[in-house]
Amino acid sequence: MNIEKKLAEKTIEALHSLYGATIEKVVFEKTNPDFVGDLTLVVFNFLKISKKKPEETATEIGNFLKTHIAEVADFNVVKGFLNLVIDNSFWLNYFKFINGKPFINDTLAENAPTVMVEYSSPNTNKPLHLGHVRNNLLGYSVAEILKAAGNKVIKVNLVNDRGIHICKSMLAWQKWGNGETPESSGMKGDHLVGKYYVEFDKNYKLQIADCKLKGLSDEEAEKQAPLMIEAQEMLLKWEAGDKEVRTLWEMMNSWVYKGFEATYKMMGVNFDKTYYESNTYILGKNIIDDGLAKGVLKRRADNSIYIDLTPDGLDEKTLLRGDGTSVYMTQDLGTAVQRAEETPFDKLIYTVGNEQDYHFKVLFLILKKLGYKWADGLFHLSYGMVELPEGKMKSREGTVVDADDLMKVMVETAAATTKELGKHEGLSDAEAEKLFYTIGMGALKYFILKVDPKKKMLFNPAESIDFNGNTAPFIQFNYVRIQALLRKAGEGWDFHDIDVFTHNITLLPKEKELIIKLYNFNATLQQAAIEYSPAVIANYVYELAKEYSQYYHDTPILKEHQKDLVLFRLQLSKIIGNAIRSAMQLLGIEVPDRM
Repeated sequence: MNIEKKLAEKTIEALHSLYGATIEKVVFEKTNPDFVGDLTLVVFNFLKISKKKPEETATEIGNFLKTHIAEVADFNVVKGFLNLVIDNSFWLNYFKFINGKPFINDTLAENAPTVMVEYSSPNTNKPLHLGHVRNNLLGYSVAEILKAAGNKVIKVNLVNDRGIHICKSMLAWQKWGNGETPESSGMKGDHLVGKYYVEFDKNYKLQIADCKLKGLSDEEAEKQAPLMIEAQEMLLKWEAGDKEVRTLWEMMNSWVYKGFEATYKMMGVNFDKTYYESNTYILGKNIIDDGLAKGVLKRRADNSIYIDLTPDGLDEKTLLRGDGTSVYMTQDLGTAVQRAEETPFDKLIYTVGNEQDYHFKVLFLILKKLGYKWADGLFHLSYGMVELPEGKMKSREGTVVDADDLMKVMVETAAATTKELGKHEGLSDAEAEKLFYTIGMGALKYFILKVDPKKKMLFNPAESIDFNGNTAPFIQFNYVRIQALLRKAGEGWDFHDIDVFTHNITLLPKEKELIIKLYNFNATLQQAAIEYSPAVIANYVYELAKEYSQYYHDTPILKEHQKDLVLFRLQLSKIIGNAIRSAMQLLGIEVPDRM
């Protein structure tokens, strides 16, 4: 039931009939809230063919559509804007059409595009922090939105489990760990390893200061500090397969993986496949050898290998150091090629912060120059950094907000707020704990996802848990309100013969508005998929919940005396509840049945 398609077809017919013009595409927009109407056609583009004023052109097209389309009840013209009023019968028919139908169709077409979405991409030298929270929630939600929009989606994680940063944690534990383990310390493994990453940096800075006192420049001091030299030697040993270094690496990484697993479970995200840079960097080196043989890459006097991208407005990019060790770009090349060979995709989306914009421009361009045709399907989902009221976070200085700590605080805050409002009354202890988790994690996810991904955001936990305003708890509460209404109505109402109880219904303006919002669910989903923006869904579900909340307060439902109206309003409430649950599901947010 696509009224826009029907209107577009008839408008093309109108332009041919009225002005003898052949137009291939016509687009209708939602009518501005300041005007009367449901859908609007902007006619300025048609003035050359009509050779008339905007108002006259819009009026002629409006009369044609009203005459030829039964669903057009009326129209009005505001300058060059033709505002159409769609008859209530169409909206009632749509209401009957969606009754009992899911808002998200899980059935994929045989030729559905394959989209791979990478997110998380943690380093094994520290726990996940607030920045990773935005990354994971954004990547997971985009994947769910793309899947609901009709794509075959593969969620992947790339673990940065090798390199100089990992060696820093390993070296610090070796020097100052005294055999400490997650079991002996009572710390999660990822937190324990992160502790030694901070310890390395603390001692490294002391050595830099000492070197500078001896007359070395800043750059020389950073390079010649003994700890950095030892870390680089450890990296060389790792790449050479040194048994002792590899054993230490495997042990500390195993601690981190167990920690990550617990964090992901709490966060409610998952992956179809995980890649490890310790495997893909080798493939990256082979790709560099091929690029060198083809003449796309070049070798410097110090034996390092690079590509000259200055003709493309970029810089020279080193792909392999002179000592043969790889850089991040090396493993990114290997990972991309491995993925394309294992699972041919139509699009590969990298969910990575905007601090890496240049990196991905270079990566995509190198792959194209190396002749990989699928490189045209690569996309960087660049998002703004998350900051706290205190400013930016720094992992090596230990000033990050750990994801685990943040989630714990969110659930505790949700518990305190929920208890204060008495929304847990009548629930068992287990049910109450589940409710606190659902509200706390929902608040965190919604607060982050409602912001356009491209924008930098300031995270304030206190603002996110509020049962009023643009928050998840407000939306969740309205879903619960609908479930409570349906339970109160009991089993005595028969919704099956919907044609009968909608036969004589006269829609209230707010009821029409709510049905139109339901009608726009799929268009909103498609827009969110095109823009890779969960914020589109978040804004939609908030507006839907807000409009329903007003409707609930202003309109009698169970107290209505006319049976058909009671049935209609209960069913409308039920369908709106389904839409809210489906939209929140796309954001990775649960909705409780009771509170």
